[in-house]
Amino acid sequence: MSRIFSPLILVFLVLAEWYGLQAIRTLIQASTPGGRRLTTVLYLLVTIGIWALGIWGMMARRDVHATYKAYFGGLLMAMIAAQLLIALPMLLEDAVRLGRFVTRQVTQPSGVTGPPISRSTFISQLALFLGAIPFFGLLWGMFKGGTDYQVKRVTLRFPNLPSAFDGLKIAQISDLHTGSFQSKEPLQRAVDLINKLKADLVFMTGDLVNNYAQEVEEHIDTLSGIQSTHPIFSILGNHDYSDYVQWESAEAKRANLDRLKNNHAKIGWRLMLDESHTLERNGEKIAIIGVQNWGTKFAKYGNLAKAHATSGDAPFKILLSHDPTHWDAQVRDYPDIDLTLSGHTHGAQFGVNLPFMKWSPVQYVYEQWAGLYQKGKQYLYVNVGLGFLGYPGRVGFLPEITLLELRRA
Repeated sequence: MSRIFSPLILVFLVLAEWYGLQAIRTLIQASTPGGRRLTTVLYLLVTIGIWALGIWGMMARRDVHATYKAYFGGLLMAMIAAQLLIALPMLLEDAVRLGRFVTRQVTQPSGVTGPPISRSTFISQLALFLGAIPFFGLLWGMFKGGTDYQVKRVTLRFPNLPSAFDGLKIAQISDLHTGSFQSKEPLQRAVDLINKLKADLVFMTGDLVNNYAQEVEEHIDTLSGIQSTHPIFSILGNHDYSDYVQWESAEAKRANLDRLKNNHAKIGWRLMLDESHTLERNGEKIAIIGVQNWGTKFAKYGNLAKAHATSGDAPFKILLSHDPTHWDAQVRDYPDIDLTLSGHTHGAQFGVNLPFMKWSPVQYVYEQWAGLYQKGKQYLYVNVGLGFLGYPGRVGFLPEITLLELRRA
């Protein structure tokens, strides 16, 4: 199937490129022949250049120092999205032109030819306008949206929450992907926002890096500035294990993970590896459980049974698990886990995020992919992440800092 599907995609991309050129040529049809030829040459040169840089950038995106290369891949994505939207009205117009041509051939007397059925300038203008929307939108996402941090405030009520913890404020961050940042300034702004929330607890729910432990090291001083009344707890995400790059040996891969675990400690975070921690106030307790990455679509490292067994008889339990597919697959088998906090999906870093409508392509892959979910008495919150990966920006689903307030029902 993939051998058939890939050539079809290639054909459609070439068709989209051709339609993009046709739309531009239609607008300049009154120009001189030389002007039209020059436009064609420039269009092809720019297109080929963007394709070459984009493919190079995407091939190198897993290098240790590849942050700026991701922007070439992002530019290619913007161009492809624009050309696909340009192609749609142009393709429909060609279907109409073909229908008119067939009708003329049937109805006109033999040997009579009419004027050629030219392209509509209006349709070409419409196509280019439609193409400009994703193109400039994705460019905005790269240069602004990727670090346009949003605070999402959520209040949750539980009848079994100990009264001593009524009003507990939890700040959740996830998917920092520190290897994608080109400077320290964006994360410093994020830290300042987190500290303004004056949370009692701060959780980081996985994917601190893209692949390599050293990616976070220039940001250790910045991240160590996050303030919290209680210890700051963190877990590992699928990218933290560096499964997506080739290592010269298993020992080198293990050393990278050990280095990353040590970096969590240098930041001042308590990394939870299939274990729990009990918080106590006025003689009342809640348990925080943290597991390694476990998901139905990616590697299964976590051991929920082991972690849960250490949580004791605390009447209220919070689970940190990076991948939201864990919730349906295992977590809901433990009815005493009241709240699960996850990340992982990024909200695809692209979509429509309005109060009355939420759409992202990631929803066709994950049942729970952004925001709050409830089944029975259990809740899941999926944070769409603070950083970015692959496409070096965000549109619609902007980087998120979640502030959850727990209230006793």
